[in-house]
Amino acid sequence: MKGAYLDHASATPVRKEVIEAMLPYFEQNYGNPSTVNDMGFKIKQVIEKQRAKVAELIGAGAEEIIFTSSGAEANNLAVKGAALARQKKGKHIIVSAIEHNSVLNSARFLERLDFEVTFLPVDEDGLVDPERLSEAIRPETILVSIMHANNEIGTIEPISEIAAVCREKEIIFHTDAVATVGNIPVDVNKLNVDLLSLSGVSLSATKGVGALYFRKNLRLMPLIHGGIQESGRRGGTENVPGIVGLGRASELALEELPGKVSHVRRLRDLLVAGIVKQIEQVKFTGHPEKRLPGHASFCVEAIEGEALIYMLNQEGIYSNTGSACASKALKTSPVLVAIGIRPDLAQGSIVFTIESSNRIEEIEYALEKLCLAVEKLRSISPIWRGKAVA
Repeated sequence: MKGAYLDHASATPVRKEVIEAMLPYFEQNYGNPSTVNDMGFKIKQVIEKQRAKVAELIGAGAEEIIFTSSGAEANNLAVKGAALARQKKGKHIIVSAIEHNSVLNSARFLERLDFEVTFLPVDEDGLVDPERLSEAIRPETILVSIMHANNEIGTIEPISEIAAVCREKEIIFHTDAVATVGNIPVDVNKLNVDLLSLSGVSLSATKGVGALYFRKNLRLMPLIHGGIQESGRRGGTENVPGIVGLGRASELALEELPGKVSHVRRLRDLLVAGIVKQIEQVKFTGHPEKRLPGHASFCVEAIEGEALIYMLNQEGIYSNTGSACASKALKTSPVLVAIGIRPDLAQGSIVFTIESSNRIEEIEYALEKLCLAVEKLRSISPIWRGKAVA
């Protein structure tokens, strides 16, 4: 049976080159980098080399990278760590309404510690208005967290403009770049951010490894207390194989990014054009231009998204209905609610995320089966009347 994996925002296959780089650190080079013997010292040097590779991918200094277990942990460390370190200056933080749950729930946790949180609205394309952010800032505001791009609707935020607002008001600014690092060029200096989260999953590295960029001399309260690992900012013995894999994946991403962007955009445009031509009453979500190149998201009228995902799955086509961390919640997507999608239409959401490994034949196959699935589901839908999408 033919197939097409089009859910790379949820997970990516680990590349052969990454696995090969990791293997020696399971059975041969297994020393603890915190020990003072030769084996530990060699592993410590290996970790520092990987730190430099990850830093180069995003234009940072090696000393500005903290290794974590995931993008979610990096977001937790950024939001909680920065807020707790500055609470004597103020206890107000701002996050957008469409952040990943690891940011939203970190903010809600801080509310229980008597912080005030402003959940900033977005427009119908999912964009944060820098002027609106400026108006929400108070004298006691100490932190702003706005994601670089949303993995459910694909919209890329005006991060450098948002950062300029924060810089002018001397407020720490964090961006969750899990969806962008490895998919579009990311430079922390051009973006002018203080903190930036990334994940190995998005880079075809292993699950269980991520990183946080923090601007030099920035204070962070550790969330994991232990030894002196990661310069005292994150206790616990380092995941050496995972870190090596992340370093190798960062090298590959930097080398291949220009060709990847053009390839996945071409496939995305082919998919979108086919949907527009062959399926009526579809509402595309996210900004039409300011979006991730390999990302296509839309809602189909009179369709249950999970039923559509199931039917595609039966044909070997893997996609999603939104964020992998929220798709089993059995409730309307908060992101789609935030951009004003009707609750019944939001139930028909579907997201395709394309990688450089995908080919035209897979897109054509997915489009063919998508059209057939929509036709079948609508034929048995009690509410389908060909009505207009609003």
